[in-house]
Amino acid sequence: MLEQVISNKAGWARVAFGDVVCKVSDKVDPWESGLERYVAGEHMDTDDLRIRRWGLIGDDYLGPAFHMRFKPGHVLYGSRRTYLRKVALADFEGITANTTYVLATKDPNVLMPELLPFIMQTEAFHAHSIARSKGSVNPYVNFSDIAAFEFSLPPIQEQARMLEPLVASRAFYERLRETEDAAQMTYEAWIEHELHDHGWPEEVAIDLLDRATVGIVIKPADLYVNDGSGVPALRSLNVLKNRLSWDDCVRISDGGHANNQKSALHAGDVVIVRSGRPGDAAVIPELDHGLNAVDLIVSTPGPRLRSEFFCRFLNSIAGRKQFASGIAGTAQLHFNVSLFKKLRIPVPPLDVQDEFIERARGFEESTKSLRARISAAQNLRRSILQECVDQ
Repeated sequence: MLEQVISNKAGWARVAFGDVVCKVSDKVDPWESGLERYVAGEHMDTDDLRIRRWGLIGDDYLGPAFHMRFKPGHVLYGSRRTYLRKVALADFEGITANTTYVLATKDPNVLMPELLPFIMQTEAFHAHSIARSKGSVNPYVNFSDIAAFEFSLPPIQEQARMLEPLVASRAFYERLRETEDAAQMTYEAWIEHELHDHGWPEEVAIDLLDRATVGIVIKPADLYVNDGSGVPALRSLNVLKNRLSWDDCVRISDGGHANNQKSALHAGDVVIVRSGRPGDAAVIPELDHGLNAVDLIVSTPGPRLRSEFFCRFLNSIAGRKQFASGIAGTAQLHFNVSLFKKLRIPVPPLDVQDEFIERARGFEESTKSLRARISAAQNLRRSILQECVDQ
């Protein structure tokens, strides 16, 4: 099937993105729209077309930027920090901010609406958007910038055939994600039971930490180096729940690292996201090089608190509730380090913490093969996209 689609490209036309795609500007008052849900940037996941989270209008403060209505079938695109590759296909009607572009095909007889989100997931589209982004701290791209993106578009009949393997690969990926979600729910239920059903005493975080500070926040981009020298620095996109991602890790100069030792990271430190996904936490492993942090909460647990226990508490439902109660901001959620110091942490004896850590590791180890299959499914989809959507 795939070979039949791509074997003859004689009828494919070179088009600009803006020739076949429009930005939908349906402005509404969220309070008078009758709609229930809104989608912010943090509700969209990297390389995942499905919107798995949202907010409820009326439950949270919505800033004046949240006035763009989207409908099922529209594609949402995060125009800020485009390196996060946030493309989502709406399956419900709601509100989003004007920094999230609502996109649709101009003519479904020229470009099938179902194909649009896949085109926007290609490496070529992301590379174009990132290259056209402006600014350093919070880079953004205008619609006119992505409108200039060029790609080869097949005739409508071949688009329909092309969609079959793309839709099938996405369905396979979704089944794996559902399995992962079920495993995660079981794990989280166990975490909550272990943390709270035993009635362990609670203490304020600052009394349990040797250090609680914030990473580099004043013009961190001025310290970046691109020649392979310097020291790696973690940002929010590098910190996930209970693990680190080294993808897109920036480097700062040796001098910048030396002048910012208060946020220098060492094995056993716990770093916490404070903007965008506040509360996501990970432990720093043993390293053979220096490491720093940009706009992260940096903490060093004291002798009565194991790093892995502390990290898993922060990522637990109870820990996230405390973060949620102190979040400020609208489009960009934010958590202040002074509030972090006031978190209440359960403190069981160290031997109990050690046993908890070992059992938690066992749960997490059992999910590695599932994550490997999910990664393989993502690679399969990328391969199909590369073959189908010729750039």
